[in-house]
Amino acid sequence: MLHRASPVSDDDLASIDAAVPGNLWRWGFSEAARARLLNHSENTTYRIDEGDRRCILRVHRVGYHTPQAIATELEWLAAIDRDTDIPIAMPIPGANGGFIQPFDTRQGVQRYAVLFEFLDGEEPNESHDLPVSFQQLGAITAQLHAHSREWPHDGRRLLRPVWDFEHTLGANPIWGDYRHGTGVTPAIADHIGQGAARLRRRLERYGAGPERFGLIHADLRLANLLLTQDGRVGVIDFDDCGYGWFMYDLGSALSFIEHKLYVPELIEAWVRGYESVRALADADLDMLSSFVLLRRIVLLGWLGSHRETELARQIGQDYAPQTCELVSRYLFAESVF
Repeated sequence: MLHRASPVSDDDLASIDAAVPGNLWRWGFSEAARARLLNHSENTTYRIDEGDRRCILRVHRVGYHTPQAIATELEWLAAIDRDTDIPIAMPIPGANGGFIQPFDTRQGVQRYAVLFEFLDGEEPNESHDLPVSFQQLGAITAQLHAHSREWPHDGRRLLRPVWDFEHTLGANPIWGDYRHGTGVTPAIADHIGQGAARLRRRLERYGAGPERFGLIHADLRLANLLLTQDGRVGVIDFDDCGYGWFMYDLGSALSFIEHKLYVPELIEAWVRGYESVRALADADLDMLSSFVLLRRIVLLGWLGSHRETELARQIGQDYAPQTCELVSRYLFAESVF
């Protein structure tokens, strides 16, 4: 079961920081290993170095995923690694053979941690040729969607979150209510609510059949991509993978840059890449703008429930008014471009 987001605490980070050295033995590291904090958000991640060995440690947030849900993520990763050529970071078993290890802190709260391979590369950004990266990303996304539709998992409904309207903008949002987002005034909340209502109607007409809704990465933003040394785009952090509309993965790819003037060019590149692997129906193409806006509003809720994170501090107060501008365009023409 996946719970709704709760505020990230600096006290949690201090407790995890202090506990990292005392837990590295679980993966065979010595006391000489060095840990460097990379990110503190849904989970807390560290780069671990000892000699020539480089790894990424992910310490899971309390109450966000059960061990069974984490195991399901790792199961899909293993299948992707076996069945595709997509560069991904694979989990590394601990000394006892298990991929999911307990992580002890002085607070006495039960946490879990997973160690991953270090995938060498750099995050795409505006200094790179983003259309080229987005075309590659489109192809990779189509591969992931094709794989998730064909991957046999004994007919089981996997223990992963569901990113439908109810759990994004509806009554039970996983990442927080957009009405409580940073900089959201009553007037802004009302205006965005009109956009959310229009989105809901369009999504209901679009439907959630197996050709449109299935297991997705759900967070394919630039921070979770790596340009590898051989020029390919690698994918990391499947922590939020779950059931959602396949085209939601385009919205997630544009996270926090939806208002940029170059976004239409990136979408065109993404579609070219996607259709080089898997055809898109006219109905899918017609909904792209809707999924970009859906993700944008979801992130407004995330910023409100994660105010303590560095990313939330960097985004600042402009995100809500910019979101209003996108909503206005959508209400006028059902497009944000």
